[in-house]
Amino acid sequence: MNRFSCLPIASALFLPALVLAQASPKVDFKADVAPIFEQHCIKCHFGGSTHADLEMTSRQKLLDQRSIVPGKPDQSVFYNIVKRGLMPPPGAPKLTSDQIATIGRWIAEGAPWPADVKLQPPQASTEKAASDKAAATPQNAEEQNVRQIRDRILAHQREQVSAKAAPYKVTIPNTTVSYDMVPIAAGSFEMGSPNSDPQHKKDEQPQHQVRVDGFWMQAHEVTWDEYRLFMFENQAGEVAHKDDVVDAVSRPTKPYVEMSFGMGINGFPAISMTQHAANKYAEWLSAKTGEFYRLPTEAEWEYACRAGTTTPYYYGSDPKQLGDYAWYATNSGGKYQKVATKKPNPWGLYDMLGNVMEWTLDQYEPYKPGPEVNPWVKSTTPYPQTARGGSWNDPADMLRCAARVASDPSWKQQDPQLPKSIWYETDAQWLGFRLIRPANVPSAEEMYKYWNNGVEHDEQ
Repeated sequence: MNRFSCLPIASALFLPALVLAQASPKVDFKADVAPIFEQHCIKCHFGGSTHADLEMTSRQKLLDQRSIVPGKPDQSVFYNIVKRGLMPPPGAPKLTSDQIATIGRWIAEGAPWPADVKLQPPQASTEKAASDKAAATPQNAEEQNVRQIRDRILAHQREQVSAKAAPYKVTIPNTTVSYDMVPIAAGSFEMGSPNSDPQHKKDEQPQHQVRVDGFWMQAHEVTWDEYRLFMFENQAGEVAHKDDVVDAVSRPTKPYVEMSFGMGINGFPAISMTQHAANKYAEWLSAKTGEFYRLPTEAEWEYACRAGTTTPYYYGSDPKQLGDYAWYATNSGGKYQKVATKKPNPWGLYDMLGNVMEWTLDQYEPYKPGPEVNPWVKSTTPYPQTARGGSWNDPADMLRCAARVASDPSWKQQDPQLPKSIWYETDAQWLGFRLIRPANVPSAEEMYKYWNNGVEHDEQ
């Protein structure tokens, strides 16, 4: 008798790949795995569904998304999510231990998927997706304009992110202002701080595995040179070059104070904008350039910041070296400094730590245990949202790659308006942002959600 044959199936979940492969007869994908996928997975994970970021209709899709690693179930994001009970979602029938073990053995055997086996979503799911899409069809003028922006983006498609992709420069149309974009290839990393980091904070744990898709990221923070084009249309050539699509994007009201607070404009980072303002700048820039831009999620931001490293800072663990890479409380002279004047991280990104803290797309919430794929904590209230990277005003421990900051109403305490402005964080003179361009262009409905994330009106 095989010495593993008497082990219960539940125990097999935790055996190495070789044991999983030897414990039972070879898995027949068509008979053993396909029914599990069709019953529990395909109805939510097919092209055009709300969870199409993890598409499960073919082996190649799973490989492209790095959801499975043939021969290595414990390194496969999909298997780990299922094993930990995070998929299917709450309320849906759970997989049995036998079904989970079958998926594990299938991956351990190399995840064979015969070419003649085609998986299709249930008809009801296809119809529901079409119904949901029809129900979400934009009705108001702003949503209609997002559709026009998307059409412009699709007509202006650039190369996709790849391991061989090179940085490129964008000049904002009808101006001389430009910025650089850096390719960030898809991958997985451990998000958060380990206990071995003596400076770790409670909100940086539990450390957990995250996989993100590829994207392009601005090489440095958005500068006043760029942002003032959005604030003042006469500086962006829009009076002389009429563009109805650009004109339809909401723009900031006139500030009641000089928003650089005397710290500098040309070549310096833009500051003190709300997350809503940063989102609208992304929409405006997308309309101007024909490229889709948005704020990075927390996961995307930390993945790009770490640049393949696992240490507290992207150069190592010694805070004494921080001055070579970042402007912070010790060396900033009490103000922000020009962008890209310190050493970049290994992926060519400047000022990911220090100078100005950066908005992300996420609402601030505790981390959840277990692996995640392209996580985004969508905002439902004005506060708190999450900012990252630390600033010229912060000590070294706040500039660690994992450090998180939650936004607060005090960030606009000096604002005399009631209700408070939706555009300015007058007391956050250390707060800015940079944008990303995802590899995949989302639907118009998704674009609208990104650019209108959270609650615009702050009644506090």
